[in-house]
Amino acid sequence: MKTVVDCIPCFVRQASEAIALCVSDDARRAEVMRRVLSELARIEWTGSPSRTAQLFHRTIRRETGTADPYRSMKARMNQVAVELLPCLRKDAGMEEEPFTAMVRLAVAGNLMDAGSKTGLSDAELRTALCRACRGECARALARDLFDAAQRAQRILYLTDNAGEIVLDRSLIEMLPRSKITVGVRGSAVLNDATMADAEAAGLPGIVSVISNGSDAPGTLLDDCSPDFRRVFEESDLIIAKGQGNYESLSDTAKHAFFLMHIECPIVAAHADLPVGAMGICERNGITEKTRTCILQ
Repeated sequence: MKTVVDCIPCFVRQASEAIALCVSDDARRAEVMRRVLSELARIEWTGSPSRTAQLFHRTIRRETGTADPYRSMKARMNQVAVELLPCLRKDAGMEEEPFTAMVRLAVAGNLMDAGSKTGLSDAELRTALCRACRGECARALARDLFDAAQRAQRILYLTDNAGEIVLDRSLIEMLPRSKITVGVRGSAVLNDATMADAEAAGLPGIVSVISNGSDAPGTLLDDCSPDFRRVFEESDLIIAKGQGNYESLSDTAKHAFFLMHIECPIVAAHADLPVGAMGICERNGITEKTRTCILQ
């Protein structure tokens, strides 16, 4: 996917929220925002939205001297997810059909995205997650994901957000763990999960976890470390969470399943899913086949 003019208002909102997390003085906030707006005007809008976001978030961190503006938010989201996990597993219908229930839980977890909403209270987040977990899962596509995982030799599971990564563990535990490598961001950007969040979720104890070496809110392969690129190339199945990974990998030649909450009309049109949907998009680049479904 490419950055388009309609992406700019979202970038500006994102930047304003990030600056507010680490700068309290109004005059200084305005100064940093002017620098971000100047950066946005200068950047070539030919790359993925994830690449554009990477650049202006670097500007914010540099100008504010704050390495991780979302640090406290990420810690809160991890804690909320840990507290909610038992009841969310129940709401997802664990007793009825465990695998599709955990797919539903993993997709619901993508609601924990500061790129689209930093203002959710804990109560609102709990309500939204519980509602999503009670929805209907498209069993056919969820089952195809499970079957593809059984057939695969190597699986790369690309995480998205802190908090969400705690809920991802429930799905990861139901997949063939000896085949799985979990990928996290190389350093802080938005509330995206890093190695510290993987450790908070307890993932290194059950699967291999690798940093992608990048600070982009997505997976920009040319910006990732050689080790991560090698793991990506050797994997024959990709399970990717969130819009950032979809934006940056939607044209992959790999067999991929994208699990995400659709937050903007540009991604919605590209994925053929409505805004607000909790969805799964299967992409098989070898056959150029794409299938999507909505979790009601």
